[in-house]
Amino acid sequence: MMSDWIPVGETAGRLEAEILKGMLESLGLHVRLSQESAGSTYGLSVGPLGRVELMVQQGEETTARAALDDYYAGTQTEGDAPKT
Repeated sequence: MMSDWIPVGETAGRLEAEILKGMLESLGLHVRLSQESAGSTYGLSVGPLGRVELMVQQGEETTARAALDDYYAGTQTEGDAPKT
């Protein structure tokens, strides 16, 4: 059920989304990626059709957002748990 999934971030393309998905999964989080079907079909990575939304299960959003904040700030290293 999609209502149990909370959006925690957005990327401009599938490649970065897959990298972030792997990072979040390595922390034990459940992650789904959501992209407009036309963007996915044609491999677009710019504009509205290229946006990919990172979604986690309800209850995991605080940990996911902390991990993404650390990633974008450049403060997370391999094996680090997010600072919550």
